[in-house]
Amino acid sequence: MLTRKQHELLMFINERLQAGGVSPSFEEMKDALDLKSKSGVHRLVNALEERQFIRRLPNRARALEVLRFPETGAAKATARQTPVVPAANDDVITLPLHGKIAAGMPIEALESDRSLSVPAALLGGGAGEHFALEVSGDSMIEAGILDGDYALVQKCDTARDGEIVVALVDDDEATLKYLRRDKGEIRLDPANSAYTAQRYAPHRVRVQGKLVGLLRRYN
Repeated sequence: MLTRKQHELLMFINERLQAGGVSPSFEEMKDALDLKSKSGVHRLVNALEERQFIRRLPNRARALEVLRFPETGAAKATARQTPVVPAANDDVITLPLHGKIAAGMPIEALESDRSLSVPAALLGGGAGEHFALEVSGDSMIEAGILDGDYALVQKCDTARDGEIVVALVDDDEATLKYLRRDKGEIRLDPANSAYTAQRYAPHRVRVQGKLVGLLRRYN
């Protein structure tokens, strides 16, 4: 049997996977379960993983997979609409690589003619146009996004509160942050307790895309 919080978290993760093929961030889990800190989320996730209700997929940000439910004991969560599985070796997509994006304070969004080949599975099965950006900075480390990672982004101009987005500020500076709407302002939240949120009037911020995957290279 699972505890009430463990069961709530398992159902929340599965709902988010059904909705978009991407598991929720630890910040979103904390808010959904009304916990005071992300350390409580880590304990719940570890407990679910140890009891083989979920597993973490390697080399991906926010990569959790629901394996079974306590009610049925099914080997797989068949209700999920978008499977998250490793891509075949030859299932590779080439994305335009548009320079660097800050995971700290906003920096200029660079354009380039470079490209990046990525496994299709890292895009989470989402339709539409995608691009890649190299992460610069450490303000999203608590979301598993590190300096030097490649953010894989689905182009869009709207996003829900709590999603990680590429936000263009004043039409010339881009940053990677959690998007939230707060008291008539756009708030761009970091995932690092050493950083503070950035607040802007809505007309100053345009969503350029949302994070759907992450690529990390080990030298």
